Amino acid sequence: MPGEQKRMTEVHATMRADAARVFAELADGWAYVGWVVGASHIRDVDANWPEVGSKIHHKVGAWPVDVSDFTESLACEPDRRLLLRARGWPLGEATIEITLEERSPALTEVTIREAPSAGPGQWLDNPLLRLVLRLRNRETLRRLADRVEHRAFPLSA
Repeated sequence: MPGEQKRMTEVHATMRADAARVFAELADGWAYVGWVVGASHIRDVDANWPEVGSKIHHKVGAWPVDVSDFTESLACEPDRRLLLRARGWPLGEATIEITLEERSPALTEVTIREAPSAGPGQWLDNPLLRLVLRLRNRETLRRLADRVEHRAFPLSA
């Protein structure tokens, strides 16, 4: 992915939680729709999510114009990093890297890097698309922070 690295759009946010708490939210595949902008419904989550090769089966978009596809874990380092391939065909695919850097026991910097990797999005890669990705991923990080900082975890039965 050396060529993609140059085009990756990057956003950061500092969350009031340790890296383990942030990663716990990332590791809850059923929670994905609650913080990922554009995800509209989770259809299924592989039992071993977020291990490499596991998938979240989802819909993106708004009904009735939604697309069923999946996001696959390409690399997983608990409490540190998640590398994903998000599919939404016929729109295409994106490579998404989420990294966690604990700044103190109660503060973690979360970074999302994203680049179109297949389909029409890779041909439309331009400053406007990168701006849209930045705005969307800033909102994604805001939603993730809300869940991480305010949601009781683990959830009680």
